[in-house]
Amino acid sequence: MKKILNTTLAALAAMTISFNASASAGSVHLDSANTDISDQGSLQNGAKLFMNYCSGCHSISFMRYNRIGKDLNISDADVEKNLMFNGEKIGDNVVSSLSDAGAVNWFGTTPPDLSLVSRSKGVDWIYTYLHGFYKDESRIFGVNNHVLENASMPDVLWKLKQERSTEEFDQDVRDITNFLDYVGEPAKLVRVDLGYKVLGFLFILFVLSYLLKKEYWKDVKYGKWRAKD
Repeated sequence: MKKILNTTLAALAAMTISFNASASAGSVHLDSANTDISDQGSLQNGAKLFMNYCSGCHSISFMRYNRIGKDLNISDADVEKNLMFNGEKIGDNVVSSLSDAGAVNWFGTTPPDLSLVSRSKGVDWIYTYLHGFYKDESRIFGVNNHVLENASMPDVLWKLKQERSTEEFDQDVRDITNFLDYVGEPAKLVRVDLGYKVLGFLFILFVLSYLLKKEYWKDVKYGKWRAKD
């Protein structure tokens, strides 16, 4: 038992050290993403941009195409036309067609699944990372990133950056970030809306309960029954 306890304490200490090291390393200023998953237009555009620029390498395997279509109010026909490119079926999980061997050969590693990146890194990190590429001829793709130095990922949005104005590009990056925020917790679309309704109901219940309490206690003075005149 003592050995197990010592092992557990050692593991917790190692996790604490690792967390502190990560926190100290992550000293880069993060811009505010200002995402809003209630903005359906932003989510729809973000889904389209993600599928066109990111899904070739990155999976979001916790999601299915039909779930995205249902939540984002996109018809199955439009999902198949704009979000599916490799002969997938509408009920399939969103998985990259890039093989592990090909990924290692081209990038030196396997690109991570982005299903939970918004929850593990935060939306501000994603937004700043996508903005953070800069020219670096020493790197194989000619770019580096201020947020994650020596990342294996190329600047996949470079063409979009050239074709769009600064404001439009910022909005596109925000839309991609917004979509990944939704992917990290799809139930948030329902949970947040339901939360407002529950709080509204509780407020109304509080008012009615207070008025009822006043009605019941109007004949009570100083904790004792007071006969009506």
